[in-house]
Amino acid sequence: MSRCRPGRALAALLLIGTLGLSACAVPAGDQQNGTSELTVFAAASLAAPFTRLAEDFEAAHPGTTVRLNLAGSADLAAQILAGAPADVFASADEANMAKVVDAGMAAEEPRNIATNTLTIAVPAGNPAGIAGFADLAAAGVQVVVCAEQVPCGAAAEKLAQNAGILLAPVSEESSVTGVMGKVVSGEADAGLVYVTDVRASGGKVQEVPFPEAKEAVNRYPLVRLAAAGDSGLADAFVRYVGADEGRRALQEAGFGVP
Repeated sequence: MSRCRPGRALAALLLIGTLGLSACAVPAGDQQNGTSELTVFAAASLAAPFTRLAEDFEAAHPGTTVRLNLAGSADLAAQILAGAPADVFASADEANMAKVVDAGMAAEEPRNIATNTLTIAVPAGNPAGIAGFADLAAAGVQVVVCAEQVPCGAAAEKLAQNAGILLAPVSEESSVTGVMGKVVSGEADAGLVYVTDVRASGGKVQEVPFPEAKEAVNRYPLVRLAAAGDSGLADAFVRYVGADEGRRALQEAGFGVP
């Protein structure tokens, strides 16, 4: 009966062990070059602070790339429900987050990270002379708002109902970015956007604050998604946004605390 020689058996075991260790040593993410990618779906109004936080997170986690998908919360929720690959979701309201949670696609209970309120944005010089919320319903005023299924649009509709006025927008946009674009270009006399959007415009628009805005405060929930490719990395990003660095970036962008 033939037997394996001890030397050859030991060499084979060492080879198997080495291959096993090599396989275990491959990091999460891109197994070819040892990098990791994190895909974050975030409401368009979070563009400024989340761009900053993504860069800071990458610096604190070498080899990590954070890819931001910035759009209206309703569109983002629909993409997630349709199976789009995403690791983290930050919504501009609780209603669109609830769609994702109710579908069982959230890995945990969402946490509120910020608040925001609407304001009126007008082109430089305020050519239409908008002075308050009621002026948006005046004859001849070209106002732009978000579509009602978008958080900023739902807030605008709530304010209009509370004030007993009927808005007749010339355009309804799928995100607050679209509203800002119409105002900046002069295609609209006024637009209902968030206070943070006016701040981020760098003086391209003027703000006309109105007291009724406090009646519709948007809360921004954040959650790791159940389908996250690297749950540990996604958790780390969620914690980062909720920690001092994240709160500072959000507050400096004009967001309120939850």
